[in-house]
Amino acid sequence: MSYVSIRDLRKSYGDVQTLHGLNLGFEEGEFVVIVGPSGCGKSTLLRMIAGLEDITSGEIGIGGQVVNDVEPANRGCAMVFQNYALYPHMTVAGNIGYPLKLARVPRAEREQRVREAAEILGLTDYLDRRPKQLSGGQRQRVAMGRAIVRQPRLFLFDEPLSNLDAKMRVQMRIEIRRLHRRLSATSVLVTHDQVEAMTMADRLVVMNGGRIEQIGSPSEVYARPASAFVAGFLGAPAMNLLPATVDREGILRADMCPDRMLAGDLKLPSGTELTLGVRPEDFTVAPAGRGGLPAQVDLIEDLGGMRVAHCQLPGGYASAVLPRESAVREGTHVSLIPDVARLHAFDRVSGQRLAEVAVAGADAGRAESDARSEAFAPA
Repeated sequence: MSYVSIRDLRKSYGDVQTLHGLNLGFEEGEFVVIVGPSGCGKSTLLRMIAGLEDITSGEIGIGGQVVNDVEPANRGCAMVFQNYALYPHMTVAGNIGYPLKLARVPRAEREQRVREAAEILGLTDYLDRRPKQLSGGQRQRVAMGRAIVRQPRLFLFDEPLSNLDAKMRVQMRIEIRRLHRRLSATSVLVTHDQVEAMTMADRLVVMNGGRIEQIGSPSEVYARPASAFVAGFLGAPAMNLLPATVDREGILRADMCPDRMLAGDLKLPSGTELTLGVRPEDFTVAPAGRGGLPAQVDLIEDLGGMRVAHCQLPGGYASAVLPRESAVREGTHVSLIPDVARLHAFDRVSGQRLAEVAVAGADAGRAESDARSEAFAPA
């Protein structure tokens, strides 16, 4: 049995239903990240696990015990909030130790546990300071320390990094993962940031509109998104999603460029209307007229580690990752050639993933793309 089990969980506010029969489980010692856009119900789910939101129907179990009617303080979990929720008049030591004071833990034991938490989080030199004397990252560590001293078996993080600057977010991602590994507790973190989700999770739960779209490891979800929503939500830059059709010869053609063949010998029924997914790194940018999709490079983003070309197509936009040495410039007319071995296909109406786009001669197609890429490299 999972350490945290959720069965047919529903939440309604009046006539508005926000969670639609969720079923999932978190294993002991696992780091789970619940990710999705704002308003998808992920924070509501977390607060229901913590006992801070009432359950409309369904069941939540923690450690083999159904906790629907158990008070938050007795569920064996600790929650770290987005806004830190520190007491400004208390010192760091006072803030960290306050839950123990409420629980009437003896003073000597309380002080020892505060020191241990401060050592884990690198706060030993700040115990006599007040929150206003700390940086954002230090305040977040104090909030985490307040959770640690309770020695819970379940940590719940509600978008804990959203108030930090970009550099501090990276540092805190590492610190939270180290903390999880050191304490060996089950951790559930909610975020709308897909980079945080991909880099921190043992397992992802992708939510949309109060429903679960997909559950899996970051690599599984990235390689085989279960829906067009997941495909477009996870990945930076995002996956290109283009309307396409399989013609009677089993050839895939983009609706915006029906005279161009993107792949042949597809194992999909003729006439299938689909949404074609292509990761930006799976496009080869070749000279104009070399096949694929005709495009004009509108903007190039230089991100240091890679360059991304944002291209205008006859009926839309697409992005492609460029080799560092590429001669492509803004305003250039090019052809975007997909790697036929890495195409994704989704039902045009439901958005659900179709059977694998099996393409005969995929290796040959990749070799041809590589040759075109080399031909377009600077002399």
